[in-house]
Amino acid sequence: PKTDIVFLKVHKSASSTVMNILFRFGETHNLTFAFPVGGGNQLFYPRHFLAKFVQGFSPSRPRRFNILCHHMRFLQPEVQKVVSSSAVYFSILRNPVQLMESSFMYYKGASAFSRAHSLEEFLSHPYLYYNPANGDSHYAKNLMTFDFGFNPNGEVTAKRVQLMLEAIEASFDLLLISEYFDESMVLLKEMLCWDLDSVVSFPLNIRDSSTKSLLSDTTVEKIKNWNRLDWEIYTHFNRTFWERIDRDIGRERMQREVKALRERQAELARTCLQGMGSVAPKDIKDSSLRPLQHGNAKILGYNLKQGLDKETERMCRRLVTPELQYSSALYKKQFGQKHP
Repeated sequence: PKTDIVFLKVHKSASSTVMNILFRFGETHNLTFAFPVGGGNQLFYPRHFLAKFVQGFSPSRPRRFNILCHHMRFLQPEVQKVVSSSAVYFSILRNPVQLMESSFMYYKGASAFSRAHSLEEFLSHPYLYYNPANGDSHYAKNLMTFDFGFNPNGEVTAKRVQLMLEAIEASFDLLLISEYFDESMVLLKEMLCWDLDSVVSFPLNIRDSSTKSLLSDTTVEKIKNWNRLDWEIYTHFNRTFWERIDRDIGRERMQREVKALRERQAELARTCLQGMGSVAPKDIKDSSLRPLQHGNAKILGYNLKQGLDKETERMCRRLVTPELQYSSALYKKQFGQKHP
């Protein structure tokens, strides 16, 4: 199994669920994580990543960490200072239309969104609300482009798009697609040489459907145009994703693998969860399993079954622990109680 991993955690793209998979694997195999200085859950985002943002890094005695997976704005030469040269790089993408709808709800407090009553209103005159000079403007335009380290306000030319795609391809071994999450997990498992249980998960940091809005065709087109760079990244890597499946796995075997993954997930849900699925924040009984609530989104969580034996309880708890709680537990484990 591969143990040196860089995951670029792109915002609002099922990346918290992927992070949980990496946290569990790292904890099980006693791997080290590149944590932000002082704990925290972001590597001084939205600044470009620097090695000095990592707790325990020192230029004079560079230390390599196994897993880098907290939110960052990608800058490979700096990333290379904190991980092994053989590290596997991967990220996850989401359709920019759903991504924008999700960001509008989740980052409602951001300067570009706070005064717009609806996403439609924002899109009809974006520059009334959007000012690229604002420190949080990246949440409102080409968010994936920004997270990958590029300029979200760059003009869209064929040349620029091509250079951006080539740069991403040169840096990353695999780009997952959140709309095909199970297929993505099968590809990830293959690439990392992990077993099935290592990539099984329950969806984390997802919102209640009552806060999701249906978009008209006009709105969809406006979102694509407004996020043109993101759209180019997404459509390109969605295509190469399926090409890779056809080349490395084949559709038939992929179907079998996905079926096995879903069956195992259902089995774990029956073992671990009260009532099989996610519940509203107010219904989560164990406060340590309550996810952070953000913006206008309602973030769901889980209740564990009572009376599980110790070993099962521990496994189940890892699967449903929200990222902030899990991250801080692993930070304490890695650095002891002494804070920097």
